[in-house]
Amino acid sequence: QVQLQESGPGLVKPSQTLSLTCTVSGGSITTDNYYWSWIRQPPGKGLEWMGAIQYSGGTYYNPSLKSRTSISRDTSKNHITLQLSSVTPEDTAVYYCARGIIYSDYHDYWGQGTQVTVSS
Repeated sequence: QVQLQESGPGLVKPSQTLSLTCTVSGGSITTDNYYWSWIRQPPGKGLEWMGAIQYSGGTYYNPSLKSRTSISRDTSKNHITLQLSSVTPEDTAVYYCARGIIYSDYHDYWGQGTQVTVSS
């Protein structure tokens, strides 16, 4: 079975860069037909898709976050990394990584999520 687990700091100061790692087990991030997304949920709000990286390494980003977002991978470690620069308190959210099925918006496997608070 495929499992995903997010990790990284729970507290980040405004203007700094948030960096999170998604560790994938039970499957390869280079397998055909899948992409790997970062999705977040601020308190009291809905899910917001941030961006994704394909099995081939190509990336896609939500236009509202593209200027601040970078998604990368380490295939030897089966890791997906999120970097979000110039953070503000509005970036406080639970951050999830998830596996998506190509040609759709459906994600079949999700991590448990990790809380990130932006505060001085």
